[in-house]
Amino acid sequence: MILEAAVLQVKPGLAGEFEESFRKASSIISSMKGYISHELQKCLEQENQYLLLVRWETLEDHTAGFRGSEAYQEWKKLLHHFYDPFPTVEHYTPVEI
Repeated sequence: MILEAAVLQVKPGLAGEFEESFRKASSIISSMKGYISHELQKCLEQENQYLLLVRWETLEDHTAGFRGSEAYQEWKKLLHHFYDPFPTVEHYTPVEI
């Protein structure tokens, strides 16, 4: 399992519209091969900041499968105009403890 993590800075005044668009976009990502789950968290300390966590079966399911798909173009159309700056996306793997 791979955890995708992105801190999303939404432009001021657009949080409500972003959340509405994200609800629509959720059906896009959840239909992709290798998708396990996702969640969107709103920061309590930083207004207009969100944390997106997506669990994928493999790194390639996200980087090649999702990002290389036509569905990703719709995802971008719905969401990417809300971000400033554009988020850095990082991937994590579980540590055996």
